[in-house]
Amino acid sequence: MDPVVLHIVGQDSPRKMDESKANSRQGKAFNFLHCFISHDFLSPEVWRAAVAELLGTAVLVFVLDTIVISSYQTKTETPNLVISFFIVITLTILLLATFPISGGHINPAITFSAVLVGVISPSRAIVYVLAQCAGAVLGALALKAVVSSSIEEAFSLGGCTVSVIVEAVSVGVTKGQALWLEIICTFVLLFASVWIAFDDRQAKAMGLLRVCSIIGGVAGVLVFVSSTVTATKGYAGAGMNPARCLGAAVVRGGQLWNSLWVFWTGPAISCLLFYVYVKIVRDLPPWTEVLSRNGLP
Repeated sequence: MDPVVLHIVGQDSPRKMDESKANSRQGKAFNFLHCFISHDFLSPEVWRAAVAELLGTAVLVFVLDTIVISSYQTKTETPNLVISFFIVITLTILLLATFPISGGHINPAITFSAVLVGVISPSRAIVYVLAQCAGAVLGALALKAVVSSSIEEAFSLGGCTVSVIVEAVSVGVTKGQALWLEIICTFVLLFASVWIAFDDRQAKAMGLLRVCSIIGGVAGVLVFVSSTVTATKGYAGAGMNPARCLGAAVVRGGQLWNSLWVFWTGPAISCLLFYVYVKIVRDLPPWTEVLSRNGLP
């Protein structure tokens, strides 16, 4: 119970009550600062996990962007389907590789939603997001080093595109359409798959392989749906991973950089919506177990 309430119940003097209120405000300020100035920044375990996030995101960016380029370069009749299929396989493997070490985030949207619902601390989230962004840039740089300049130019380094310039004409979707697709697809990803990973009871019952496969499968389906429903060339589909979009934008720039805000704003809004949803069911199991284990009210 709040110290101020305890003093009121005990019929303390007004002066003592004022002192208690001041101490309470100082305590809240300390708790707020403690969220960001934490031992996590000095924890070897957190930094080992950050290395896993960095390498996992770097591999994810390199492989997925290569898949995007290869699918369109080979002139496959259904490149969207091919991309989605390989996304399922790639993401499942990378989640299996990183989950035991860091929890298998490799995506700032996952990390942001995890800190909002109380699964990880804010300080750990900061370390994770920085590692993910650094890994994404490294992955994009690695891809740039192995592809020709003509392919880099033609396929925008396989990055997150809203539209492309073809013969001085912009082809793709509007930023508004892309933003809505980011919000919807990222929320569905969080709701339909990541929910299982955050719920220890379901995760243990289903097993790691099945959980990672479900997350990879949902992500693949959402990429296919988002890139197909618009039926527009130039739009690469929902990114649902701000770090991946950042990597190619930093290395390539141009159109990728101009539309980068869409691929960060959309997932951020989705995470907040997911948090609101979790708040609605916060008092129901298994969230009561998750929150009590992390020492949260």
